Amino acid sequence: MSSRLNPYLSFTDDARPAMEFYQRVFGGTLSVSTFGEFGNPDPALADRVMHALLETGQGFTLMASDTPPGMERTVGNNIAISLSGDDADDLRRYWEQLSEGGVVSMPLEKQMWGDEFGMCVDRFGIGWMVNISQPGS
Repeated sequence: MSSRLNPYLSFTDDARPAMEFYQRVFGGTLSVSTFGEFGNPDPALADRVMHALLETGQGFTLMASDTPPGMERTVGNNIAISLSGDDADDLRRYWEQLSEGGVVSMPLEKQMWGDEFGMCVDRFGIGWMVNISQPGS
């Protein structure tokens, strides 16, 4: 796959209906994973969206999640740019350059789903998410 760049939307608790709406608008295949599916024991989070992915036949990719407790969500900054793929060297280089002079909110490191993932805001105030897929992901 190498790497791809796409928007990543943050919602309070309506990521699922929003992504279902975008699927009706753009078509494509929607996959949704909840916090509960990834083992979060908090019943208030169990059905909230940890990650949603919409991919269309036109080549559009849109990702989204519900913002978990403890993370700030403000309308206007509720969108980030996601870089993802399996080209670990390129993605780590992007991460290093994007995070330099910025603020790292989640270091680029192995996560519970098996991939390496990190979040930062670059020195210009743009939010970035980097996900490096592991073999077999």
